[in-house]
Amino acid sequence: MTTGDERFTEDSRGMREDRPLGIRNEIVTGPVGDWAADFSHLEPEWAADPYPIQDDLRRRCPIARTERFGGGWLPTRYEDVAAIAHDTDRFSSRSIVMSNFRPPRETAPVGGVPPISSDPPFHRDARRLLLPAFTRTAIGRLEPATRAFCHALIDGFEGRDVVDAAHEYAQHIPMRVIADMLGFPPEDGPRFREFVENTLEGVNLPPDERLARMDALFDYLLAQIRDHVENPREDLTTYLIEAELYGGKLAPSHVAGTMALLLIAGVDTTWSAIGASLWHLARTPADRERLVAEPALLPTAMEEFLRAFAPVTMARLVKEDMRWNGADMKADDWILLSFPAANRDPAQFDRADEVVIDREVNRHAAFGLGVHRCVGSHLARMELRVALEVWLERVPAFSLEDPAAVTWSAGQVRGPRRLPVRIG
Repeated sequence: MTTGDERFTEDSRGMREDRPLGIRNEIVTGPVGDWAADFSHLEPEWAADPYPIQDDLRRRCPIARTERFGGGWLPTRYEDVAAIAHDTDRFSSRSIVMSNFRPPRETAPVGGVPPISSDPPFHRDARRLLLPAFTRTAIGRLEPATRAFCHALIDGFEGRDVVDAAHEYAQHIPMRVIADMLGFPPEDGPRFREFVENTLEGVNLPPDERLARMDALFDYLLAQIRDHVENPREDLTTYLIEAELYGGKLAPSHVAGTMALLLIAGVDTTWSAIGASLWHLARTPADRERLVAEPALLPTAMEEFLRAFAPVTMARLVKEDMRWNGADMKADDWILLSFPAANRDPAQFDRADEVVIDREVNRHAAFGLGVHRCVGSHLARMELRVALEVWLERVPAFSLEDPAAVTWSAGQVRGPRRLPVRIG
């Protein structure tokens, strides 16, 4: 079968060039006795409240160590996180999800999900391809539809006293926006959630099961690509199919990998940021009431929510054996870049452990640091702002129905997964 573009035949092996090799069936979860010597970001206590753990590590062991995942490090000071994020000579981005396997070094500099998995100099050119779709002007055109969708979600709450602000509101907003940008069927939203959970929360699955789940993601993407080849339209998928780099069309693995990145990262990060912001407002009446009374303060408050509840942690791989800031790092050791920990470093932020919704100086790292700073930051800010504006306009009074019923995702993207709130 052909589609008019031989790159994307049904048997397109190149789509899976990022398939992980050398995986080991290591168990990486289990009780932690000493977070400085055996950290694990997959544990329930980390998911529930990582900040006291990070604060303790920052005081007594700023760069924690673990033998799980085949060996890794966790810096908790802003200056260390920033230094590693900017150092592309000694740290590789060829895998950004810490798990029980490492992609072979030959996957650099492209990586499986470019440009976030790409090292310089390829990274710069792969990133530049995406910039036109994520300018303020381009994102501004998405705002009316996003606002209308938020209103439609809240219309669905009519007659109810208790709703799940994460499951019934926050998660759906980025799913719809990303589906529209990529030209995917909006009714496929539940599948997007499944892909997110498989990729970011399934790192301890048996290798065969993890591979099967990743194959399901790329099978879906290949079906969408073939449909776009046969029926081109004005969206980001068609743009990637037709884009050129170094005088030729993008490789199938590049197209599919970038689509996977936009689908996974574009959904989970914003879903988590919206949910965490609503969680804070539900449990902090003074901040909620102030924002309802002073809506002009919301953009400033939103940046504080991003700082205090930064959802994203990224991984790097050490390129060669070295001693770095007192840590004897080995080639292919993981580095877990905790932007949430950096954002709560008291050496960088005054009252770092407090949520100060009128904080004036706020150079947070929620969108990352260095060359890999999030290309979709304008999109995420728009979605977060509109989601909060519409919610506070339509639901000015709300509180946690049961604080103990709130659950948070484990892994490298942290946000509420269940958030029951009482309206009124």
